Amino acid sequence: MNSIPSIVNKQKAYYTAGLTRPLESRLDMLQKLKQAIKTHEADLTAALYQDLHKNEQEAYTTEIGIVLKEISFVMKRLRKWAKPKQVKTPLTHLGSKSFIFPEPYGTVLVIAPWNYPLQLALSPLIGAIAAGNTAVLKPSEYAPAVSVVLSNLISSVFPCDYVAMAEGGPDVSTALLQQPFDYIFFTGSVSVGKIVMEAASKQLIPVTLELGGKSPCIVHKDADIQLAAKRIVFGKFTNAGQTCIAPDYIVVHEDIKTKLTEEMKRVISEFFGPQPEQNPQYGKIVSERHYQRLLDFLNDGVPLIGGQSDPVHHKIAPTILDQVKDDSPVMQEEIFGPILPLFTYGDIDEVIEKIQSRPKPLALYVFTTNKEIERAVLENLSFGGGCVNDTLMHVATPYLPFGGVGESGIGSYHGFDSFNTFTHKKSVVKQTNRFDFAFRYPSSKNGLRMIRKILK
Repeated sequence: MNSIPSIVNKQKAYYTAGLTRPLESRLDMLQKLKQAIKTHEADLTAALYQDLHKNEQEAYTTEIGIVLKEISFVMKRLRKWAKPKQVKTPLTHLGSKSFIFPEPYGTVLVIAPWNYPLQLALSPLIGAIAAGNTAVLKPSEYAPAVSVVLSNLISSVFPCDYVAMAEGGPDVSTALLQQPFDYIFFTGSVSVGKIVMEAASKQLIPVTLELGGKSPCIVHKDADIQLAAKRIVFGKFTNAGQTCIAPDYIVVHEDIKTKLTEEMKRVISEFFGPQPEQNPQYGKIVSERHYQRLLDFLNDGVPLIGGQSDPVHHKIAPTILDQVKDDSPVMQEEIFGPILPLFTYGDIDEVIEKIQSRPKPLALYVFTTNKEIERAVLENLSFGGGCVNDTLMHVATPYLPFGGVGESGIGSYHGFDSFNTFTHKKSVVKQTNRFDFAFRYPSSKNGLRMIRKILK
């Protein structure tokens, strides 16, 4: 493989040659990418199982299928998005026309995480290609099987001067961050996001940071308990809880705590069997280090449900943890695993104050049929995105931007926002030559008087 500086230099030359700019070329490459994903589907499914024990349905629903749908959505609308747009012109610019020209940034870097190693690599790449950029894609070393298949897939579609894979560990990421990219898109932890942003700032490279945080799930006393239990279990324990927008802790009204936990226990058994940690279709923890970290969290409360583990396969049963203190280790960082601390409340103002005291989360979920409770939560709490009476589903629509706020991230993507993220909006005024306003020039005697009238 060529050195990282060589790859970036060649991509910049490829971009400068204008080879990524024609709209038909972009559409053609997106179509080829879509076909390659279909061709490699069996290999991708096997790799996702090898790295994370994702079953076939989960692999297709949360990774393969969602990427295919994203490509179709973008391709259908790209012609419209890429057109220069004429906008209104103020009276001060009488006789001229104003335009916004969407243009690519140039050569971009996409750093992907391990928890959704296909989706979170290809979704931003789709936006980068649609916008007309070249791209270097850095997959996570924690998902090696997917990385191998993804490398084969990418090389079968793109010349490396157009899209290149840069595989390896932190040393590769460090080397990449020293390169003069035109844009950086990072998905991962808050701590690493700070490193990425610091490195980018030294070269004034714009960034999108898709991070995480402790996403709360509120269950009010008037919620549909059966539906709430099913949707919370789905949202929390998909991918064994290794989802950036999974409910990180639950705050349930004290009147329905017992009913909710009993229903969640039933649903967990229905979804994953009586011994989930022994179910081959239930996800595993990605590494020994992450597994041990999660086991330590089990000591921070009393399991109402679950708590069992399988050290051989790095599995932890879906666990609801009671009697957790706000200052315990499990509440100091994003859990990123199948452990769900549970708290109770009596008044919604308690919950709002509790969440306001923490960094702004990437996601928030509230289960209620009371419009006033819904309004109080949505109007008083800042978060990246979320759902009322569901979990995760806001991320699955291309019509909504996905991203964080505050410590949970900067910028957004999906659908139009993916194209928009990797696009610079070039503003152009096309002035008339038929006449000229003399008052704008310093030699005009009455210039200031006229300018005051126009700009008041």
